Amino acid sequence: MIINEIPELPLLKEKAGVRPITIISGTNREGSYSRIVSEIYGEIFERKGQPSQIIDLKDLPADFIFSASFENSGEHPVFNEIQEKINASSKFVFVVPEYNGSFPGVLKAFLDGLEYPGSFKSKTAALVGLASGHMGGALALSHLTDVLHYMGVMVLPIKPRLPRISKILVNRKFADGIYTDLLEEQVEMLISQS
Repeated sequence: MIINEIPELPLLKEKAGVRPITIISGTNREGSYSRIVSEIYGEIFERKGQPSQIIDLKDLPADFIFSASFENSGEHPVFNEIQEKINASSKFVFVVPEYNGSFPGVLKAFLDGLEYPGSFKSKTAALVGLASGHMGGALALSHLTDVLHYMGVMVLPIKPRLPRISKILVNRKFADGIYTDLLEEQVEMLISQS
């Protein structure tokens, strides 16, 4: 079950006794592969009876770096809704494309704009890398792992890398079942974390 509205979260938590896992589509590019992979994660969680929600960075306010950060923290209503979704979760999946040998700058700006240290401290994250090349976002995952560790996040050791993403995603599905198996294994590990 993918949750898109904040008001559903308390009701969902009450009924199921489970907090939603938040999937972060790590780019603001329209029609991104990250969004498609985020939706695949949502489908896996749904099959396992685990509620989830997607935060797509393309939905961030265009001026959030200035209107919602630092001295303006808590002032932007749209960014505040996103902050509430982050606060409502203790587990995350970061779907991270590799841009110029690292993760997208918009993802770093997003992390910097959230409340610190409470947004992620003592929480758990799963990471998956996407790339056009053959490394599958290895550098992006390494850099993001360092940032998340600094923020107090426990990052799962299983970090699937999806190389040549434009070739392995066909009609919004993986052309080879091995990729779904990798994500399923990671999801099982994330769900089992207390």
